[in-house]
Amino acid sequence: MNQLDPSAKGVYLITVTPFTDSGALDLASTDRMVDFCLDKGVTGLTVLGIMGEATKLTAEESRVFVKQVLARVKGRVPVVVGASAPGFAAMGELTESVMSLGASGVMVAPPPSVRTDDQIVSYFDMVSETLGKTPWVLQDHPVSTTVQMSTSVILRILKNSPGCVMLKHEDWPGLAKLSAIRAASDKGDVRRVSILTGNGGGLFLPEEMTRGADGAMTGFAYPEMMVDVVAAHAGGHRARAHDLFDAYLPLARYEQQAGVGLAVRKHLFQQRGVIASAMVRKPGPKLSAQDIADIAFLVQRQDQRLRALG
Repeated sequence: MNQLDPSAKGVYLITVTPFTDSGALDLASTDRMVDFCLDKGVTGLTVLGIMGEATKLTAEESRVFVKQVLARVKGRVPVVVGASAPGFAAMGELTESVMSLGASGVMVAPPPSVRTDDQIVSYFDMVSETLGKTPWVLQDHPVSTTVQMSTSVILRILKNSPGCVMLKHEDWPGLAKLSAIRAASDKGDVRRVSILTGNGGGLFLPEEMTRGADGAMTGFAYPEMMVDVVAAHAGGHRARAHDLFDAYLPLARYEQQAGVGLAVRKHLFQQRGVIASAMVRKPGPKLSAQDIADIAFLVQRQDQRLRALG
């Protein structure tokens, strides 16, 4: 099994969950999506995330979907599974289930009920106890969780939780926080863990790489953008990384509209032949004819810019 560890780097794509037009799981499209992502060069996959509509799946659907993804991946890349749950019994059960299927680790975000620094640290002490030896990712996404984790709180969690091998950094603005966490590990104040960023589908990826991120863990209908930007930066080509990023930025920005972004992403995946249907489960948005025209125009301009870059 490809277990997650602190040396992880690259692009762990947050996948969508494909449905049929009637809203059922689409396992054939799931296989195509896995093949597509691997073909574009992603380093790993993350499933059952917020943009994977995890909260709209039944427990059985979650297991079926994860099993399908893992069977298709066949150990070629690590797969991280979102395991946040209202209670620790459900978190432990899901973790045990997906790890037995071949997952590489799980991802946990704090619940909205924890507010003070001590409450947050105590919660993750219990996460660590629940997950045991399973490697896990700490998700810091205040926009969705409403929980603000300061740099000092994250460092306390890392010191208390040897099983936490990665930080999914999604605070916004968060560049100073990212720099501070990386500086703490560089000075030896805390062990070094992988930091993958997820801000806005990669909207700050070039800057985050400069600040010491190891890559990205987020979603975008063009995962090759993140793969190429991370590779260019790793090769010492900072300006090239920014040029590539700039070519995709208008579409990435459009996809980050609150409330409608997932519908945009699924529409683009359908247009690219990855999934059969752009269905977003209720409650969810639908695109208008004007939205679709906007997207087509942005894709055309993106293609022109990429051709010019070579």
